[in-house]
Amino acid sequence: MSTERRRNAGGRRRANGPADGARGDGGRRRAGGPAGDERAGGRRRPGNDDTAGFWDGGGGRGAGGYGGPGGGDGFWDDERPARRSRAEGAGESRRRRPEPGRQGGGRRAAGAAGGARAEAGPGRRAAHSGGRRRAHRGEDPDEYDDRGPLKRFFAKAWKPALITCGVMFVTGVAVLGIAYANTPDPRTIDQQDSAMLAATSINYANGKEAVTTGEVNRVMVQREDIPKSVVNGVLAAEQRNFYEEPGISITGTMRAVLTLGSAGGGSTITQQMARNYYDVLSQERSYTRKLREILIAIKAGQTMHPDEILEKYLNTIYFGRQAYGVQAAAQAYFGKDVQDLNAAEGVFIGAIIQQPGNFETVEEGSKMEEILKERWDYARDGLVEMHQNNPELGMTKAEAEKLEFPEVIEYDPGRDIQGQEGYIMTAVIDELANRYGLEPSQVSTGGYTVETSLDPKLMKQAGKAFSQTLPDMPEETVQGLTSLDPRTGEIKAFYGGTDFTSDPNNSLNLDAQAGSAFKPYVLAAGLEQGIGLKSTFNGDSPQEFPGVAEPIQNDSNRDWGEVDLVESTANSINTSFVQLAIETTPQAVVDIAGAAGVSEDQFETAAMGPNIALGTYRVSALDQATGFATFANGGVHMPPHMITKVTNAEGEVVEPKDAAKLESGTRAFSETTAIDATYAMTQVVENGGGDAAALPDGRPVAGKTGTSNSAKSAWFVGFTPQLVTAVGLSRDDGEKLVIPGVSAIYGGTTSAKIWKAFMTEAMAGKEVQEFADPVYSGSSKRYGPTPSPTPQATPSEEPEPESPEPSITPSTPPETAPPSNSPTPPCRPDDWFCQDETSGPTTPTPEDPATEDDGNNGRGNDEDDGGLFGSQ
Repeated sequence: MSTERRRNAGGRRRANGPADGARGDGGRRRAGGPAGDERAGGRRRPGNDDTAGFWDGGGGRGAGGYGGPGGGDGFWDDERPARRSRAEGAGESRRRRPEPGRQGGGRRAAGAAGGARAEAGPGRRAAHSGGRRRAHRGEDPDEYDDRGPLKRFFAKAWKPALITCGVMFVTGVAVLGIAYANTPDPRTIDQQDSAMLAATSINYANGKEAVTTGEVNRVMVQREDIPKSVVNGVLAAEQRNFYEEPGISITGTMRAVLTLGSAGGGSTITQQMARNYYDVLSQERSYTRKLREILIAIKAGQTMHPDEILEKYLNTIYFGRQAYGVQAAAQAYFGKDVQDLNAAEGVFIGAIIQQPGNFETVEEGSKMEEILKERWDYARDGLVEMHQNNPELGMTKAEAEKLEFPEVIEYDPGRDIQGQEGYIMTAVIDELANRYGLEPSQVSTGGYTVETSLDPKLMKQAGKAFSQTLPDMPEETVQGLTSLDPRTGEIKAFYGGTDFTSDPNNSLNLDAQAGSAFKPYVLAAGLEQGIGLKSTFNGDSPQEFPGVAEPIQNDSNRDWGEVDLVESTANSINTSFVQLAIETTPQAVVDIAGAAGVSEDQFETAAMGPNIALGTYRVSALDQATGFATFANGGVHMPPHMITKVTNAEGEVVEPKDAAKLESGTRAFSETTAIDATYAMTQVVENGGGDAAALPDGRPVAGKTGTSNSAKSAWFVGFTPQLVTAVGLSRDDGEKLVIPGVSAIYGGTTSAKIWKAFMTEAMAGKEVQEFADPVYSGSSKRYGPTPSPTPQATPSEEPEPESPEPSITPSTPPETAPPSNSPTPPCRPDDWFCQDETSGPTTPTPEDPATEDDGNNGRGNDEDDGGLFGSQ
């Protein structure tokens, strides 16, 4: 800043000297010295002659008194022009504080009236070192607070906030301390009396009882009778640091509190013991109960020996097959006493605690057995980890590697459970755990009354639809059917299988590749992005696409020419749908399918790419019924469920965790998308490959067929405005479907006929409701390459090598690359369209009958499903 600007900005008098002379730092006059001296400025001091004149009354200058006017300007200090505000003098440097030991300089304080000088005592200047005039807030309108708004706010708010937080913390600690002090000694709390425990009743929608959970099967054993093999197996699966931390887990407890103790809440063994063992925690499900459980667990960890806790836990935990405690579990799974279990069997006992309802009826070679074996491997690895931390626990790695997965005996429920009763019981127990946070042991012995949406008439019809349509169905065939109300998500019927003691639930648990029944999600993704039903695509076959290793063929390798999305859906044209998936991106398709209701786990069953339009992902009948229900419900997804009300033994209603979602649902896509997609699916039944599903009363039906590679799965998923039903056939071993008396198995024939048999009975007497007219939202553009006048029937001699990171380029015709002489990389197991270099692609001709995996199913163009290069 220039000398002139300093003079004008501050308005301070210069030291005695010429007007253009140099100034001291700070711009204040020096006492008894030339103006050009560079010493720090301060107030003028009297000279050595001490000629103070009548200024003596305030003491000499430099001793707390005030100086009179002097210099060339003739101002009193308090009459001198005020400093400009920050807004006027932006960029002006602040005055430096005086150095230690030096007299602070500054302006004289102004008096309160008439500008009169205030009298000051000798200590005034010392108290205000630096000499800057201090004014009360609001007295100086030119004073500017240069702090930001947040700093100004917190400067005022931090003290009250800190005090409030402190009070809350102290209060919380006091409350917890009082609650802990009043928590009884766990050794004095009464155990839940098995004689007082009641079975839970599960009822149909009409109020009639469907099944009960049965009697409690529990045999108490002493800790010394439980072998080390079982203790190690349970700890390895549930809590490996139990002996170091027998009380509670802070992180797990916080999760459990936030979720009201839902499944996966992370409770320790001690907390689980407290929940199952003590009668004060038998029925409640609230924050109060959770806090009481935590306090009892803490006190138990402090007052009880870990082995005592472990004994109570192992005698009360539920292991499935109606077995409570390790002794009952040993008999239920291995037909022997607990003390006779070996290490591998002990690991098994620990592994099934996580999902006792699902693991109790595991079929050899099934997906559930695969999940159980993964859990068993996890527990076995835990033995090694425990041994490394404590040589007295677990076993060495060499010993653990010698263990083999044990064989279990056949499940004998010990009572007469017929038909679908067992599947209903296990399904309800699973849903109570997921939606209500109730442990299987609580359900089986808590005396609850569970009301469901299941229709007993439709439950029977679900089984009849299979047996009457395909009476010679082989036992190894997985028959899945799920039917639900799209407006509420309530499951009305399902078909679990023939024997719940040996087969998992075919409809709710088992899955198979979706085939072309996945295409509606691709269609919805396109409609959401403005690609209308009248948009056209190249329907010729075969075609090469970026991101797909091999050319894509339609069923029977038929050329369809230029087709819109309605015709593409009705005839399930593969090439147009793969191009549509490229236009929307595969991720958008996955997002739509997940929002509609397909389980997220299914998106890990295959690699993501444009070929997901052909149904490479696996789905269950429940997934498909839920997903298609979102179309029928105007784009709003309703969570699927069969439990409508739960009442505990005291008559109190237990609320589900998803009550809010059940009220309004979650929008997956727009209503116009749902309307247009539904219209396209009505053409599948009216003019396409699903005409076998047309109902006899002529009511409108929308749906989609789907057949996977080599007919390993066959689907028909369809709906009316009131009811959605998904029917799927497959084999759990992944082999080709074989049904005596059926020469060709397709979703549009076999599965569609089963769907029709069920829906004819389900819709009998129901009002005929119409679907909304199509909106034809979005554009009517043309996508993909132009159909060739002469279709190319033969792909290139050698497939183009698949790139590690394939690009997906919308609306760009792929260029045919010349054959490459470089070696083709080996095929990945999850890439259906890759073939090893030794065989190369094969294009069947009419003279060359279709082989099992050649992409042709030998059927006419009314069916959409064609194996490897056909619809997936």
